[in-house]
Amino acid sequence: MYTLCELAIEEEDESIISEIEKDFKEFKKDYEDLRLQTLLTGPYDKNNAILTLHAGAGGTEAQDWAQMLLRMYTRWAERKGFKVSILDYLDGDEAGIKSVTIQVEGENAYGYLKAEKGVHRLVRISPFDAGGRRHTSFASLDVMPELSDEVEVEINPEDLRIDTYRSSGAGGQHVNKTESAVRITHLPTGVVVSCQNERSQHQNKDTAMRMLKSKLMVLKEREQKEKIEDLKGVQLEIAWGSQIRSYVFCPYTMVKDHRTNYEEGNVDSIMDGELDGMINSYLSSIAGK
Repeated sequence: MYTLCELAIEEEDESIISEIEKDFKEFKKDYEDLRLQTLLTGPYDKNNAILTLHAGAGGTEAQDWAQMLLRMYTRWAERKGFKVSILDYLDGDEAGIKSVTIQVEGENAYGYLKAEKGVHRLVRISPFDAGGRRHTSFASLDVMPELSDEVEVEINPEDLRIDTYRSSGAGGQHVNKTESAVRITHLPTGVVVSCQNERSQHQNKDTAMRMLKSKLMVLKEREQKEKIEDLKGVQLEIAWGSQIRSYVFCPYTMVKDHRTNYEEGNVDSIMDGELDGMINSYLSSIAGK
């Protein structure tokens, strides 16, 4: 790129400017990616991530928003070369999803995606409103690291309630045929995890137990860090005033992260998985850089 600049100056050739700008954008992106990796120093940042999306109040509109976010994170993961697996899925009443849990496998998946934990707000003209009115919808995202078997988390079997049920939603051969899906409730904290993606009840139980272990570890660390009394941590209402980010489709287009004030005007590119700018901004802010 430096050589191109010298050549353009010497020959007074402005036609090379577009190529220089392209090279500079690529260099800047590579630099930001390397810089971001230096910020991922947490004990679980290199681990796979487990994401759980819940639609907020608002019925079909909120459930459609949750599905849009699922697509956004799936597209982001694909851009990174990560693998995405659906662990649990609950269909919406008419469209969208009420909740979904996915696993994102790849180096630093949790380190990146921990920046996305919180309530996400959508403002748009609702496709489900015959009057074409503007609606505001909310969905929450929880992010946990997948813990390796070497990490010890003490769980008393007597503290667990294990329920089985028939799988629903986007599943495999056993959907709605056998009670292979598993839901585990940790009674002391009220934490609930479920899995229906695997082929057998035993496999679903093993996956759900790994999810529970991860969630309890995160809650334990949060309790130590914030010195809170409730092991469940701070549970923000999925509604006004609690969002970490707003996605505005109307009357203008903009995505704004309220924690860093970082903004992007191209909402379509964000919804297509271009999240690195948002993630970089947040991780830099918490690192004090």
